[in-house]
Parts: sequence; structure tokens; C-alpha cells
Amino acid sequence: MYLTLMEKKSIANKVHCLVLAYPASGHVNPMHDFSELLQQQGAKVTFVTTLSFFKTQNLRTSISLQTISDGFDNGGLDEAGSFKAYFERFRQVGPKSLAELLEKLHRSGDPVHCLIYDSLFSWSLEVAKRFQIAGASFLTQNMFVNTIYDHVQHGKLQVPITQNQISLPFLPKLQHNDMPSFFFPTDDSYPTLLHVLVGQFSNIHKADWILCNSFYHMDKQVIDSTKKIWSNLRTIGPCITSMLLKKPLGDDEDEGGATQFNNEECMKWLNGKPKESVVYVSFGSMAELKEEQIKEIAYGLRDSESYFVWTMRASAENKLPKDFEKRSEKGLVVGWCSQVKVLGHEAIGCFVTHCGWNSTLEGLCLGVPMVAVPCWSEQFSNAKLVEDVWKIGIRAKADEKQIVRREVLKHCILEIMNTERGKEVKSNVMEFKALAEHAVSEEGTSHKNTLEFLNSLAASAQKQH
Repeated sequence: MYLTLMEKKSIANKVHCLVLAYPASGHVNPMHDFSELLQQQGAKVTFVTTLSFFKTQNLRTSISLQTISDGFDNGGLDEAGSFKAYFERFRQVGPKSLAELLEKLHRSGDPVHCLIYDSLFSWSLEVAKRFQIAGASFLTQNMFVNTIYDHVQHGKLQVPITQNQISLPFLPKLQHNDMPSFFFPTDDSYPTLLHVLVGQFSNIHKADWILCNSFYHMDKQVIDSTKKIWSNLRTIGPCITSMLLKKPLGDDEDEGGATQFNNEECMKWLNGKPKESVVYVSFGSMAELKEEQIKEIAYGLRDSESYFVWTMRASAENKLPKDFEKRSEKGLVVGWCSQVKVLGHEAIGCFVTHCGWNSTLEGLCLGVPMVAVPCWSEQFSNAKLVEDVWKIGIRAKADEKQIVRREVLKHCILEIMNTERGKEVKSNVMEFKALAEHAVSEEGTSHKNTLEFLNSLAASAQKQH
């Protein structure tokens, strides 16, 4: 049930959560959305990220904001020059900076009762224990992906991987191209990133709570199995504010002048298109596509029979072929805009996505079938789940150069938009949309789990008084 006003006030007087997010939008966004839900349910929330991130991002929020140092206050990862240097320095500087913030809040008469920390910052739990406050690890990935890294942490999956097929409990049989890319280094940063991602699970069993940005019916078997080991695991997603707080789509998002202009241009263009006739294309905030890949996508879209909207950073626009029209009756290339607003428009019939977890959840929650074009990290595993487990999309197969060719993309779009398989995929994604909506409803698992979490914190805080 939803909390009454009196119950919310009671929690507000007792529970102060400090939420610490890794400084990248794929982590900040779901943790911020969850923070908004906690605040709506009566808790006091302080949202924390790094000073370097805060300087470059204009977070539009009603939540109290604080920063800590990552050791690179003027440029974060760019200033560090490598993930290795960044994480090593953050590990040295972060605990002290976080402890100073907790002390400052305590001195100001606003003590923190629970530290909800991004699971990448496993060291945060040591700080929480030192301050004798609850520590909740927040997993920004789904439980299928978390399980893969956890198996490495516990020696059940050996690295480097030598077998061609990987078999793990409750997961489909995985080929190399279904695994997170960090298992097969093509870049100096990959060993560091694999070490950090596996390290999430080094002390997670000591956390008071483990919160996962997913919902029960997505990862049912894996969650049931994992809860036998981590009895305090709770799914609290999908962490998309418009769903959690029943707000209009995209209402929660920061809209600077450029984004607002792009949104208006995009919506106006979509308004003139028939229902489910447009392909929406986006590769997220971190993927850096090669020029060859951008060219193949451009020609694949041009040659397809569908309208399209392609949102991309200005830096990527320079890689478009010179003869590719950015604005026409058939297609629109637009700068950054609100993904949930676009996906929620009735003209959208297909989502060509990199399969980052937040994008995958957004596509699913808005009932849009997907064409998966994974680029790096866990996106390959998510693409496997999208196609073979949840059956809510089709994966576009890359060639030996790891490029998805125009003919392949064109064929995948055609399948989604114009075939019986496409109808099945649409039916499946609508089923998951309904399950996601139920999960965050009054009777849903994610909503009940969030209330259980808050009520437990309130009870502990009461004892301390």
C-alpha cells in the first residue's frame, strides 16, 4: 500500500538516506530516480556524486545535492587519463571524502541513517560500517549480468575464458559474443573495468541491503536462486521516474535550451507520422561508434522502408556520410533529446538500441520492440536476453570486423515492422510492459520492496533515538 501522509511524516522524521552514484549518466539516472521515489515516500534524501561530474552536469532536481572528491576535481576520468588511474585514485581519496561529508551532515544536526551506494564503490560499505549506519549496495545492472560477475568473484567462472560456450545456472548457454566485452580485452582499459565490475561482489554479502534496478518477473529464476545466498536482495525497479512517480514522460529530465529545442523539433516531426511507423535510433551517452559503423547505420536506415529518428551527439554527426540527409520527410537526425518522450510517442514502432540497461528498460516499459546493436560492456549480454530470453527484440549480427552492415540492419527493421515475428515480439514486449507497470504499482513487488526497505530503516532509526 502507499504510505499515508502521517506515515510519510513519520519516516521523514526518522530516515535520512545518502545516495552515492558513480559519475556517469547510466548510473546517476536510475539512482536519482530511485532517490525521487524515496523522497516521495517521505524519506529525506541527499544525493551525492563527484565534484568533477557536478561541474559539467546540470542536475535538475528537488533533492538536496552534495559532492565528494574522486581525486580529479577538474576533469574526472578525462583528467585521470585512464580508468586504471581513475579508480586507483578514487579508491584512495573517496573513503576520506565520503567520511568528511557524513561527519559534516552529522554536525549540522542532519545525521545519515543509510548509505545507498553504487555497487562499483564497494569501499563505501566500510565507511558505512565505521559510522554504524546501514549500507545498501545498489546494482545498476540486471541480475543475469550481476550473476556473471559474481561467478568470477567466487571462482566459479575462470578468467581468461577458454571454453567456447559458457554454462551458468539459470542463464542461457552463452557464446563469447554474449558475454560482457571486458572478458575479451581489445583495449587497455578492459582488465581494469573487469576487475572493478567483479569487485562489486567482493563484500556485497556484508551489506545490510542489496537493491537491484530490475523487477522480479524479468529475472525471476535468477533472483529466487540468488536470494538463497543474499536473503536481503530486493528488486526496486524499473527506476524510471515517470513510471515510479506516475509523472508525464520526461517531466523529470533536465532540459537545457538545446535539449528542449530538440524535443520540440522531434515531437513536431513525429506528430505528422502514422502510428508505429517510425524507427527510433539511439546509442546512449557513452558509446563511441566508428565512422564505418555510423555510415552503415545511415545507409541501412535510408534503404529501409520506414521513417526514422536518430538522436546523436554533435561529435558523432560529423561522421555521417556527406550525402546523407539529416532532415527529410523520411528521416530526422537530431541532437540529444528526451528518450522516454520519444519512445512514448505513438508513432514509434521500433527502437534500434545499443542495449545499455537503462535504454533496454525504457524500451520495454514503453512497449517498443527492439533491434539490438550492442557496442561494449554488458550490452552484449542484454542483447542476448532481449532476443533469446525475453524475446522482445532481434539482435543485428555484426561481421568479423564487429560492424553491423546496412543489409543486416535493414532486414532486422523489416522483421520488426512488417512480419509475423515482429508481431510476436510486439506482443511479448507489451506483456513485459504490463509486468513492469504492475511491479511499481501499489500491489507490485518493487513497490512493496521499497516500502519494506524504508520501514526497516525507520524502525532502526527509532531504536537509535
